[in-house]
Amino acid sequence: MSMSFDQYMRDMVQPMRDELTRLGIQELRTPEEVEASFPALKGTSLVVINSVCGCAAGQCRPGVAQALQNDLTPDHLFTVFAGQDKEATTKAREYFAPYPPSSPSIALLKDGELVHFIERHQIEDRSAEEIAADLTSAFDRFCR
Repeated sequence: MSMSFDQYMRDMVQPMRDELTRLGIQELRTPEEVEASFPALKGTSLVVINSVCGCAAGQCRPGVAQALQNDLTPDHLFTVFAGQDKEATTKAREYFAPYPPSSPSIALLKDGELVHFIERHQIEDRSAEEIAADLTSAFDRFCR
């Protein structure tokens, strides 16, 4: 029995999803899930725009994992997967204005308002440790 391309992609992407959900990050797969989760949030929320690219694997996801070892962390943890859950990603990006769409990227919201954003170009050129340091600094500032 042959596997469909969609099934092949789902199988290939699942470990990339698991790398974040294993950390306790809730995956939002539909625009309805994003809409139900973001606007009513009190406190701080981390939103990781996941991606299949190398910088997501080498820097973004490991940087997030390291940052979540910090004493202060966001109250809520979410992820959407660019290129896979397109509608959910589009809905999430509405909260990241004025930043243009980029993936991977990382947003920190406080009471539903964007307070810190790391764009793809700030991920590509930095190590996981530098991304973790950037995030922990933001956590220390906003997650009190």
